[in-house]
Amino acid sequence: MTRPEKYHVEQSIPLEQLDWRIRIEKNTKVQQKLYFIRFRYLGDSIEEATSRLGVTKRIGYYWQSKWNQEGYKGLLHKSGAGRPSKLNIEEMLKLKTILENIDFWTTEEVKDLIRNEFDIDYCLNSIRKLLRKIGMKHNIPYCLDYRRPENAEEILKKT
Repeated sequence: MTRPEKYHVEQSIPLEQLDWRIRIEKNTKVQQKLYFIRFRYLGDSIEEATSRLGVTKRIGYYWQSKWNQEGYKGLLHKSGAGRPSKLNIEEMLKLKTILENIDFWTTEEVKDLIRNEFDIDYCLNSIRKLLRKIGMKHNIPYCLDYRRPENAEEILKKT
């Protein structure tokens, strides 16, 4: 004799509408959560549904709780998580204009610039994230061969 289900899934929308949402959903993470809810609709336990999707039971309980409380909107990604930046928007714009006037710079140089200009200390990974956030891109430096002639491009075009 099996135990009755302790945590019930709220069937706030019909199964046909849930299937339709799964088909039109473009975000794969939300689609995975919808599949979990679908499996729960069809009678799978939380353990069975999570093992089908390859996630932990704890995640399954969380998804079901969000579904029961808010429905489809509860499964959507909520932005705004994480620690806010130490630099405000004006300081980021000032940093961007300073960096645009410099031809070549390294993340170490940017770190020193931020420390001297704004009196804020960042680690190198945070510097890279900050540069991406303000729209700056970095390249990996490459070594120039000292034996390369000055007119190497012209020599290559001739051959």
